[in-house]
Amino acid sequence: MTSYFDDAFDRLIRIQRQVSGLNPALVQSYPVAIVEKDQLLIHDFNTEDERYHFVRQIQFPMPIPKGIRAAFPLEDYDSRIACVVSPDVFDSTDGYITILHEFVHCYQFETCEQDLKMSLDIARKAQEVGDFMWEIQHPFPYHSKNFIHGYSAFLKGIERHDPAEIMKMRNELRTYLGRHDYEYMVWQEWKEGFARWIENLIKRQLGMPENMGGMEMPYSRVLFYWGGAAYITHLAFGVPFIVNDLRALFGEIFQFDQVDKHNL
Repeated sequence: MTSYFDDAFDRLIRIQRQVSGLNPALVQSYPVAIVEKDQLLIHDFNTEDERYHFVRQIQFPMPIPKGIRAAFPLEDYDSRIACVVSPDVFDSTDGYITILHEFVHCYQFETCEQDLKMSLDIARKAQEVGDFMWEIQHPFPYHSKNFIHGYSAFLKGIERHDPAEIMKMRNELRTYLGRHDYEYMVWQEWKEGFARWIENLIKRQLGMPENMGGMEMPYSRVLFYWGGAAYITHLAFGVPFIVNDLRALFGEIFQFDQVDKHNL
């Protein structure tokens, strides 16, 4: 069946092929669900003709935020992880890169995300009480002077390529934040920071300005997109292949002695 979005998907395939050698997370194509009112128009990649095809229209059980850019499993599509977007994502090259950013989240989900998540006490406690929004709504102390000082110093250590200062500030942050806030910070740095790091690799490859969002005050969750990407750049400078091993990367960001290795 043909789709109104065929040309857009052909462009997505061309861009993905152009950048797929940057990291294993960019190799596979994932389902893309396009929002139309309260419906999702699911398009999936066919490996035989190497094109996207419209495969199914499903009713979404809750209101869909305007301008959505997300990745999550679709229960009515065999619980497969998919990129969910509104049609305006195809209006600019940035939008196509956003889809690839969400593909990185699909890759994380299919490789190790659930195992890593359940190694965190904050995630286990959230699951016990049915809190499915903790990754977005956790009340992190972004405006605390101690956190602002510690994280700003950590970022300056990265900027100066000072491993001793980086480790010093990570340890201070871990002590100040306590278990759940530290776990939350690390989770966002790994999950969103890695996707941002890939996103900026793509932008450099295509000659586009990098996404620097998150640096500005007041700090918010997006800080960890920027900070995580910066930290991953630092870690990859010392151990280049760590960016191809998401479990090892998580351990480095967390610091090995703090990870529950039985759950990794």
